[in-house]
Amino acid sequence: MKSDRNLPGGPPALASVGRLRVRQRTSDRVYEELAAAIRDLRIEPGASLSETDLAEQLHVSRTPLREAIARLVDGGLVSVVPQVGTRVEPIRLYDVEQARFVRESLELAAFAAACEKPERDVTELRTLLAEQERCHEAHDLGGFFAADEALHRQIFEMSGYPGAWQLMQPMKMHLDRFRRLSLPDPDTVRVLIDEHTAIVDALESGDAVHGHAHISRHARRALENAPGLQGRYPGYFAG
Repeated sequence: MKSDRNLPGGPPALASVGRLRVRQRTSDRVYEELAAAIRDLRIEPGASLSETDLAEQLHVSRTPLREAIARLVDGGLVSVVPQVGTRVEPIRLYDVEQARFVRESLELAAFAAACEKPERDVTELRTLLAEQERCHEAHDLGGFFAADEALHRQIFEMSGYPGAWQLMQPMKMHLDRFRRLSLPDPDTVRVLIDEHTAIVDALESGDAVHGHAHISRHARRALENAPGLQGRYPGYFAG
């Protein structure tokens, strides 16, 4: 499970969840931690997973761990092969494209709904843009990714359909791994911030036409990097 790809300022591979006293099922907490580690590439594509090691790192028993792994298998992020073992699935461009289509479709609808609101307060979106600029200057990739996600989630909040954002998260994980892989390129981060700014400007003015164009271009940009990323990280992708 050890990754040879160290993300600047990244946290340890896994954090303990068994000692947290919160009103949430242990298996849900384990799932969230493992899913986040896979999404953020703290656990790399193709990595083997040991139940013993995972249980020790997470401070949980085997039962909630296996329940969480089953959910990851259902989501196509992990595979369990009898007599072979458990591993994180490689990135498949087909899955990335499917997730991109779902995200773009839902975000276009959310943006249109937000534009129809008589009151469109983009203060929070502007704050998130400033945070993205700060993270870019500090080379804080994890912080940038979090601010990126928060900005898009806020658009769904403003639309009145926050449930649509939550609904697409399991499928979006395939796209998120791919997006996270492209972030070390500072030019990519700069372009993303500029596109986010254009989207927020269009939302503030209620310009659905230009906003839709910006969102579509933004949503499809990630796949433009596919050839370069496959060449740089061939072991991360399915053949």
